[in-house]
Amino acid sequence: MNLKLDWYSRRAFQSIAQRAPMLAQRCLWWSGLLVLSCSASILPASAAERLTLKIGPFEQSISVEDLEKFAKTGELAGGLKPYASLLTPQVQQLLTRRLQLDPKLADKFVDDLLRSPSGNDLIDKIRTAIPNSSIEQVRGALALAVRGGNGLSAISFLRAYPGENITLDASSALGMALEFNPSYLKSQALGPLLERELNVEGAAFNAPFDAAAPGEQKVQEQTLTLQDKQRDRAIPVNIYWAENTNGPLVVLSHGFAADRNFLDYLARHLASHGLTVAALDHPGSNATWIYSGSIGTDPSSLLAPSEFVDRPKDVSFLLDELAKMNQQPGVLQGKLNTQQVTALGHSLGGYTVLALAGGELNIEDVRQFCKQRNPLSKLGGDWLQCAAAGLKDSRSQLRDRRVVQAIALNPLIGQLFGKNGLSQISTSTLILSSTDDVLTPALTHQLRPFTQIKGSKYLLTAIGATHLSISKFAAGSSGEALTKNTLVNERVGKVAEPLQQLLKGVTLAFIKQTTPEAKTYQPFLTSAYAQSLSTEELPLRLNAELPTNVSRWLDVASAINN
Repeated sequence: MNLKLDWYSRRAFQSIAQRAPMLAQRCLWWSGLLVLSCSASILPASAAERLTLKIGPFEQSISVEDLEKFAKTGELAGGLKPYASLLTPQVQQLLTRRLQLDPKLADKFVDDLLRSPSGNDLIDKIRTAIPNSSIEQVRGALALAVRGGNGLSAISFLRAYPGENITLDASSALGMALEFNPSYLKSQALGPLLERELNVEGAAFNAPFDAAAPGEQKVQEQTLTLQDKQRDRAIPVNIYWAENTNGPLVVLSHGFAADRNFLDYLARHLASHGLTVAALDHPGSNATWIYSGSIGTDPSSLLAPSEFVDRPKDVSFLLDELAKMNQQPGVLQGKLNTQQVTALGHSLGGYTVLALAGGELNIEDVRQFCKQRNPLSKLGGDWLQCAAAGLKDSRSQLRDRRVVQAIALNPLIGQLFGKNGLSQISTSTLILSSTDDVLTPALTHQLRPFTQIKGSKYLLTAIGATHLSISKFAAGSSGEALTKNTLVNERVGKVAEPLQQLLKGVTLAFIKQTTPEAKTYQPFLTSAYAQSLSTEELPLRLNAELPTNVSRWLDVASAINN
């Protein structure tokens, strides 16, 4: 689930700019209301009377009083009547939506958030979305809002903000709104707690070699396109191998709107240590599919429901074909151990590998979640998981028993497996969670789901990292440009290098646990190893279980949501 939410928003805004003013007016409404629904209440100096939404050359001004009346009663007064088709009951619900926090946790929530680098990033984004706002205004607004008894709401923000008029830059506000989703805010507030509680005091790391260093073997690569005639899908795949191959086959599943090259650096690293890697494209959700114009301007059309079934089936089909190749004369004969597979995926690919490992889809829970949430309040991951609500079967089991390990990096999970679906997983599992991930927030997509898994498991936590921090592209490449043009501020480049190093060492060590070299690589699956690569900007942690204090915080956060 990476990279192309930015493409989606650019496409929408470009279309608006080129078409009729009414379409621009519609975008102004939705973008502005989206960001306001996620903003804070402030104790007023003087109440704002009008709200001006701006995108490019288009502006639309509305009365705050009329908007407040609509929020309370549903009645369209004065200047709102021309917009009756836009001001639906769902928008009314959006305007009154609040984020409530337990008053006992409010002070710590605010203090931790505003002290963190990510909190400062949020303040900068708010100031970009609200031109001429000051740091003091924004910091004070956040603090007063969370500590107030009424929670966070759009109307209280409007009524409290000083000045007669509030101007919102709609394009900046859209990106900012993603970062004010309650799940994301709580994940950020959890960051300092995770840094403190997941730390192992006095942990010293000593190893005779570096698992993150390149292996000694020369990596070879071949690209194939496999035809699944039964499902009418063409599956491109890159295969990486070395002369002396041992251990399981590693299959890489990319995220939404990415492709098989996304984790090329990781595939090459594993292959240099004697592992064969197969990185496939999922034709119904890869970059080619997105750029072909296969989706519309409705977020619900971002992904076909069938893709949640087809993706795991793509991997199973790939394994069937590679098993045949393993028996045939050629350079890959004997190098494709399809009976012992480690499935590794990022974002939507993370969902894919967890389904293959035995996670049971619970579509009824997804439907309930998506009915209760206004589309405008959803994060990118919510848009995608809600696409699964269109599946006919309420429960689906897509397990492939050839998969003996699962590595899910920033996985898209949310409600996809319900409250107990991941408890079906018996294979060893490694999950990466990034506290500043806006698209798949740690709280709902990794931390809570991690507690469901009953088998052997590891949680790799990157405090301050984002959804694409594991990405590594050459300077000036199209991939690098995409990481810089997303709606949200991704932490990539030099600051993310320690995480990428850790990922190389931990994934290699995790996979090697299925080989006779397991004991040799065990030191790289310890808290000490992760902490040895930590930096002030990016604290890193590796744990097999969540400490009691963290589990308690998750329980409190769940209770608040309910």
